[in-house]
Amino acid sequence: MPPEKPHWAQLLTEVVTSGLCTGCAGCVIACPHDVLKYNDEGGVYRPWKIEADGGATDCTHGQKGCTMCTRACPRFRLWESEIDTSMFGRERTEEEVAGIADDILLVRATDPAVNEAGQDGGLVSAILLWALEHDRIDAALVSALEGDGSTWKAVPAVARTREEILAAAGSRYTYSANTLAYPEAIEGGAERIALVGMSCQASVPGVMKSRKAGKVARRLALTIGLLCSKTFDDAIFPELFEAKYGLARAEIKKVNIKGVFQIWMRDGSYHEIPLKECHAWTREGCKACPDFAAEHADISTGGIGAFSDWTLTIVRTDQGREILEGMLADGVIETRSADEDPGAVALLHKLARVSRRRWPETAVEGPRRIPVTAG
Repeated sequence: MPPEKPHWAQLLTEVVTSGLCTGCAGCVIACPHDVLKYNDEGGVYRPWKIEADGGATDCTHGQKGCTMCTRACPRFRLWESEIDTSMFGRERTEEEVAGIADDILLVRATDPAVNEAGQDGGLVSAILLWALEHDRIDAALVSALEGDGSTWKAVPAVARTREEILAAAGSRYTYSANTLAYPEAIEGGAERIALVGMSCQASVPGVMKSRKAGKVARRLALTIGLLCSKTFDDAIFPELFEAKYGLARAEIKKVNIKGVFQIWMRDGSYHEIPLKECHAWTREGCKACPDFAAEHADISTGGIGAFSDWTLTIVRTDQGREILEGMLADGVIETRSADEDPGAVALLHKLARVSRRRWPETAVEGPRRIPVTAG
């Protein structure tokens, strides 16, 4: 019996419509036939297939042997163990609830402009700037704000210059499938591309490489993952922030989450909204996601812990370590041991464990489940 060649028909039923799809759009950018599109309207954030070439539920290219969409999906079948083994040469242990890591540090940018533009230490912007200036990458896939920023809608973007990197700095907490900026980067001539993305997106390069997904996999040269418990639908702005608190999105200057949803307004005022009030706007694609810690990035970053101007940083790969060592030698970052903030490390593992419990018991060959009673 010939080996199975799973394609869109299997991806649709096993991931897209089963509740496992995170909306990362890896399948969309991997499709060599341009039959997969992406819906980000009304809180959907899912791929869909055009009616031609097999209709919405099948694919004539897949019937002929094309498997690129399933190769690019970081939630299809044995994704976690496949990526772990490909990236690190082994599967994780149950103790490695936040994924396999080489080191955990506290890091921040030394350039005041980078620190000010960024979030919690400005590390992500500093990495992109250093990698660009040292000819490690040609461009980065990031999120930006639509138009003049007044709608606060996060959209995929390509950053090729210092100005574009700093303009894209900061957190949104709504979803942007940054992978969708890949075609624009290619059209601009980029061959070595950094991907900055939330945990689900940070597994896209790893799964593509482990499943040998061709040129797209080779071009994704650096992955910076963002620690992520969840994102929110764009509707949270009019339906909660404005309707209940009178905070017009066009007047919002900055947002953050530190136990509460923090909002700074252009008039200088500051507001805190309890996170429990925000849960109703949790994006559907986040509800079954087991990955808080961006477990397959080269470097995973997040603003958790006692020091709000430092980034909790998980170094996962040799490339990640080499880049941070080069940045430290050049004086563009400073580091501290994570031992100085044991609460941040404890919170990292707690939130990673909470996220892993989301993976449905009914999911086919899901990632290793951490016992609910684990501490």
